[in-house]
Amino acid sequence: MKVLFVDGTIIGNKTGVVLETVQHYIKETGCGFEMERLNFSDYDHQFVDGRPAEEYNEDMKQLIRKFEEADGYIIATPVFQASIPGVLKNAFDMLHPRTMRYKPVSIVANGGTHQHHLVVENQMKPILDYFRCLVTPNYVYTHRDHFDENSKIIDEDVHDRLKELARVFVKYTEMGKELTHGIIDA
Repeated sequence: MKVLFVDGTIIGNKTGVVLETVQHYIKETGCGFEMERLNFSDYDHQFVDGRPAEEYNEDMKQLIRKFEEADGYIIATPVFQASIPGVLKNAFDMLHPRTMRYKPVSIVANGGTHQHHLVVENQMKPILDYFRCLVTPNYVYTHRDHFDENSKIIDEDVHDRLKELARVFVKYTEMGKELTHGIIDA
């Protein structure tokens, strides 16, 4: 089982800290997953405009391959202006609708206010539903009060929720194994 940890932004570090923490808790489950970190900040992004995948630069082609090769995803997104970053939506726009079908996905998000957690409900979940992902029901949203001045998570409730997210994600991978075999083109 190969899990892709997607840091869906090109700036900031809190989202990455949350992603690293989830990765740590998944390792603690003893699941033995192969884990790979995908930092969007390491890639030269192009706007997705409908052209064939082979016409994009090598970084964009590599992003597509990494999503296709993964068996599950932990997607981390900041919330900017009450929305996901354009670079994350652009990445979703590159993917074939079957790329993530019946694969487990957990969401972690970070924003400046408590109310921005609704971005997960109103934007992330509909996108992942379109892909027919197995979205775990327990996403974790953090905001600036959950971190210290060095961007370390200091809220114990957040840690508890991230541990639970990791446990549920591992269980969802069991469902995904059987469902991804024999996917039809519908």
